[in-house]
Amino acid sequence: MSSLAIDGDIIEELEKEMERCRPWIQAALDRGQNTHLFSDIVDSVKQGHMQFWPAEDACAVTEVCVYPRKKILNIFLAGGNMDTIVDMDESAVMYAKTIGCDGVSVNGRRGWQKVLAKKGYKPFLTNLAKDI
Repeated sequence: MSSLAIDGDIIEELEKEMERCRPWIQAALDRGQNTHLFSDIVDSVKQGHMQFWPAEDACAVTEVCVYPRKKILNIFLAGGNMDTIVDMDESAVMYAKTIGCDGVSVNGRRGWQKVLAKKGYKPFLTNLAKDI
């Protein structure tokens, strides 16, 4: 997968904005499987492997997943005001189309299914996990 590293001139501004959004990012991480630390997300965004979508009262983090037959923009984390997050969908879809994606996927709790249905999202697979 290719990535686009962020210019050093805006790294400080990015770090400040991510720190402002840290409670939302951390809350989403805490609901997950402890796959990432906040610092892992910051590093991945700085390296261009993930994309950061800040808003006044919410934020999201995406990643581009390239499969043999499809390229998908995956909304990996989101937190804050739910209406704001849902409103981000149009921009995320435009971005996905611009970079040649075939679709958008969302990782999240079951509650997102109902909220995002009006945006055309539908259930696809079920993830199951256990600690070993």
